[in-house]
Amino acid sequence: MTPAAAGPAAAPRTDLPSAAPLAPAARLLPALAAVYRAQLSRARVARIPLLFVATFQSVGIMVLMRGVVDGGDAARAVVAGSSVLVVAFVALNLLAQYFGQLRASGGLDHYATLPVPPAAVVLGAAAAYASFTAPGTVVTAVTGCLLFQLPMANLWVLIAVIPLAGAALAGLGAALGLLAPRPELATLCGQLGMSAALLLGVLPAARLPAPISYARDLLPSTYGVEALARGFDARPDWLAVLADLGVCAAVGVLSLAVATWAYRRAAVR
Repeated sequence: MTPAAAGPAAAPRTDLPSAAPLAPAARLLPALAAVYRAQLSRARVARIPLLFVATFQSVGIMVLMRGVVDGGDAARAVVAGSSVLVVAFVALNLLAQYFGQLRASGGLDHYATLPVPPAAVVLGAAAAYASFTAPGTVVTAVTGCLLFQLPMANLWVLIAVIPLAGAALAGLGAALGLLAPRPELATLCGQLGMSAALLLGVLPAARLPAPISYARDLLPSTYGVEALARGFDARPDWLAVLADLGVCAAVGVLSLAVATWAYRRAAVR
């Protein structure tokens, strides 16, 4: 007997579930808010002792300078530079160390698997570390005003100085941490950056040699220091204050863009 002829081809089943669509990519602002909250919570637990050290260091510098500076422009420069130094210690130094360690330990792989834009990771971490500096900066500025008998009426300028200088320094710190080939070098770069903010920001500009004053102009925190120092004048030049804050904002955008590029570069390696 010959085998029976094959029947008609089986019809495709239509009752099988269709593939689930992929979830849409996270938008920048919600992802930024999520990273910011996570980083701020982490910083609040782990960085409070270091914030105390940064504030104590800045207040100690002002106490030492009180013995050699009586008042005038020099006193304004010391108080403004010491206040912004708190921002440099946390936003520049600690953020460089954080991203350097994150890169060395493979922590960037965790962020790379999350559906968040690279800019959200960098901006969220930078914003958290910059926000973390606010209490120490305010305490340092108020203490400095009391030590040097400076007016406190315009300390509200800190509302603009802290986020703008913090963004510029945090972006620089993140870029240094992500571009450094080893975490030790990231730590070294962060320490050198903070030392530059100390030496070039706290010392009065008029007493610096000309070549060093040019280097001071290249430091992002300088313009935050200048904006805050102008606020101590009897009649502040608000156009100059806005110009200094504008430079801070421009440098902040540039440094955060470089840090985002460095994050993409490090995450794909």
